Amino acid sequence: MSIDRVVFAFAGFVILASLALSQVHSVYWLLLTGFVGLNMFQAAFTGFCPLAMILKKLGVQPGCAFN
Repeated sequence: MSIDRVVFAFAGFVILASLALSQVHSVYWLLLTGFVGLNMFQAAFTGFCPLAMILKKLGVQPGCAFN
């Protein structure tokens, strides 16, 4: 898997998990959903993604979105 796919899979998982937790525990879990969405939005324009940087240092194969 490339860095791009791992980043998108992780973001999707966190969003779905926070949505589920907001229904079970507290509506404040939706703040995590907002944070992930905001981070994805800024990464689309800047190319800066902390998770992509970590994965690159771990040796995951780069994709075309996060070099």
